[in-house]
Amino acid sequence: MSTAESGKTESLTLVQSVRDALYGEMSRNEDVIVMGEDVGQNGGVFRATQGLYEEFGEERVIDTPLAESGIVGTAVGMAAYGLRPVPEMQFMGFIYPAFDQIVSHAARLRTRSRGRFTCPMVVRAPYGGGIRAPEHHSESTETLFVHQPGLKVVIPSTPYDTKGLLAAAIRDPDPVVFLEPKLIYRAFRGDVPEGTYTVELGEAAVRREGSDISVFTWGAMTRPTVEAAENLAEEGIDCEVVDLRTLSPLDEETIVESFKKTGRAVVVHEAPKTGGLAGEVIATIQEEVLLYQEAPIGRVTGFDVPFPLYALEDYYLPEAARIEDEIRETVEF
Repeated sequence: MSTAESGKTESLTLVQSVRDALYGEMSRNEDVIVMGEDVGQNGGVFRATQGLYEEFGEERVIDTPLAESGIVGTAVGMAAYGLRPVPEMQFMGFIYPAFDQIVSHAARLRTRSRGRFTCPMVVRAPYGGGIRAPEHHSESTETLFVHQPGLKVVIPSTPYDTKGLLAAAIRDPDPVVFLEPKLIYRAFRGDVPEGTYTVELGEAAVRREGSDISVFTWGAMTRPTVEAAENLAEEGIDCEVVDLRTLSPLDEETIVESFKKTGRAVVVHEAPKTGGLAGEVIATIQEEVLLYQEAPIGRVTGFDVPFPLYALEDYYLPEAARIEDEIRETVEF
């Protein structure tokens, strides 16, 4: 992790940290380009790019047509020839028209060109549920991209990490899918250094030390998981909470070391259970540290149904009470 240029900090929300990272990277490198639907004069649907158009102009903050495949396809060409584009998908539910461009072209460019070209681009997308959005606005399908070799997949959970991880992603020589949990865009503030800095990709963060059970999570689910851990501490259950942060490459070392210490685990994510990344975390534990295992590994996830509207949204998303129940069951096995 690099040191911030200024010793000062400011209190920012997660979405403000996104804007701060974009501003910092555009200031330090004129090859960084922001593009997407309404990212320019309007400042983005969540105002994540507010003020960038006025600061850097229409040639570096580009309002595009409503055409996700065209946005990402254009960004691939820009990246191949030396720019560092940061295309925004307005919501993750709109990313699927660009899926072919991301997995067939961006992720394969280095291999296809035998190293002649790289694809230094970051596809940003607000993702996840909890804000009472219409259909196609609440998806959590990160494993679609984790499954694709050649892509990095990053999901922050704090303002500090958001700024540092996004800066690192923009500086990375290969394509990164950067998913921003919109449920916590403005849910809380955190201290963020004023200067530019990076948080290394591929490293998990231990949010709470513990000895009885390891709980692995990421994104917006980190907060209810920590809340559940604090509640269970009053019952004498000591939970270690690990925020994975980067889903590809996965920080297997931190997962393994945490499980060695506790011998029990639960994985929490808001994506549907079937095919979710919890299965990969569990497989890693089985392969690497099976002999340390004291109980079946639990999963607390979304359900295998389309994301529901409004009335059932809170029931669908893992909450502290449901996480606590699974942790108790695993510890008491």
